[in-house]
Amino acid sequence: MTSTDAFSVKEITVSRQSPGEERQAALHQIYAQVLERQPYGFERKQLAKIEAEFLRNKIGVKRFLRELGHSEVYLNEFYYNSSNQKFIELCFKHFIGRAPSDQAEMRRYCDILMRQGVKAMITALLDSEDYSKHFGCFTVPHAWAEDSYPSPRTFWETEVLLHELHGRRGWIVPTMTWHDLQLNCDGGSCSLPGTSIQSSHSLRTTAAATVAISGAEALHQVLSTMGPQDLEAFAATLSATERDKLRHLLMQPAR
Repeated sequence: MTSTDAFSVKEITVSRQSPGEERQAALHQIYAQVLERQPYGFERKQLAKIEAEFLRNKIGVKRFLRELGHSEVYLNEFYYNSSNQKFIELCFKHFIGRAPSDQAEMRRYCDILMRQGVKAMITALLDSEDYSKHFGCFTVPHAWAEDSYPSPRTFWETEVLLHELHGRRGWIVPTMTWHDLQLNCDGGSCSLPGTSIQSSHSLRTTAAATVAISGAEALHQVLSTMGPQDLEAFAATLSATERDKLRHLLMQPAR
């Protein structure tokens, strides 16, 4: 497991002139950034070809990242057990170094994922303007400097995401969704604050407060990005009481 310090702003650049020890250090950092750990022995066998090509200077950082992102090693770890939105968020963390900036960006990449497939979505991230601007062809992706984020909200959500150990908040609800809905998803099971100890009167009070804080408009926006299977998986993380409260919120008209 990679420590959260591995996601600090740490720039490692390799070019065709870089010696073998620098490429080895870059390889180690790529795994820490993208897999959030170093590969297991059986995974090393699956990655042996692209590792050798990278270390022998036959492919660069960006090409190696694409091959790693398309590999079963990466997809088994992050894609097959995740909702589309959570997977896209993780891809932003791994390949862009930040959280998605807003719902529009999330919807754009969700559309690529659903229409063109997972490999096309990862390729689109690596071909994006943000990737080119911050990393070019030779720099290993890393967290951005604080003044580089598109908004304070994106900075906050990125900080949470970068310091979130693998799977801590489950595989269904992305950060922007539980943030907007005021959910507590620690441990992978989502709940509204204080529901385990509140009375039914307090629950009604909390539901009203949640509407005031996040608003029906935000609720409809975040849920509109989720497909039927993702919505079903999200609902499965909630208790019966939580589902009733969510149903109450959904009855509020979106403006």
